Amino acid sequence: MKKEKDLFAENRGHGKLILLLVLLAILLLASAAAFYIVKNYKIENVTVDGNIHYTDEEIMNIVMDGPLGDNSLYLSLKYKNKGVKDIPFVQTMDVAILSPDTIRITVYEKSLAGYVEYLGRYMYFDKDGIIVESSENKTAGIPQVTGLDFDYVVMYKPLPVEEEAVFEKILDMTQLLNKYELSADRLYFSKDYEMTIYFGGVKAAIGSGNDIDEKVMFLQSVLGSLEGKSGTMHLENYTEDMKNVTFEPD
Repeated sequence: MKKEKDLFAENRGHGKLILLLVLLAILLLASAAAFYIVKNYKIENVTVDGNIHYTDEEIMNIVMDGPLGDNSLYLSLKYKNKGVKDIPFVQTMDVAILSPDTIRITVYEKSLAGYVEYLGRYMYFDKDGIIVESSENKTAGIPQVTGLDFDYVVMYKPLPVEEEAVFEKILDMTQLLNKYELSADRLYFSKDYEMTIYFGGVKAAIGSGNDIDEKVMFLQSVLGSLEGKSGTMHLENYTEDMKNVTFEPD
């Protein structure tokens, strides 16, 4: 009886030893796999496309945030079949793993036409006049719009103005200013929805909206010579064929 107990105890001890060796082997294999992944999937190269409102570094900090944020395998699992959302001014961001040490981040930004000030906030709207972002900060390349009459602002709803077609005019002007690399301080609309663009001390009276491309292209060619001056450039009757322009100093 004693021999049977001793044999049972001996077998149980061998079983514990085998289990311990198996667990140790699994731990070593897991450690080796983790070391391999950390070493061989460390991100060395990142390309960022489509970003305007954020720098490459800011986008990288958003996507690669947290532990293992510089590991491509981890990011491939984290962002599999889903993009990065809930970032101001960004519709979504996609992360593509090109190789173990290389990723590409593609940014799809919201299409912003302009912004209005309301209760101390900058309310950005799209081509349809829908308020898509509220911010305490101004964004370069997006002009302030003044002169529009509205009584309230609701997020994700159109700005309540009488003439909704004005938003398409604003987007067209914003895109043209970017095209010709001009930075406007603000766009002003009169009660008749005629547009004036402010460039420092120079005001460019555009008028109702005809021949806009030609007018902005002309502005690009002359604004440099008006630096330091103050006054109104009348472009209401300017056309490609009739280059009728006057400058009225303040």
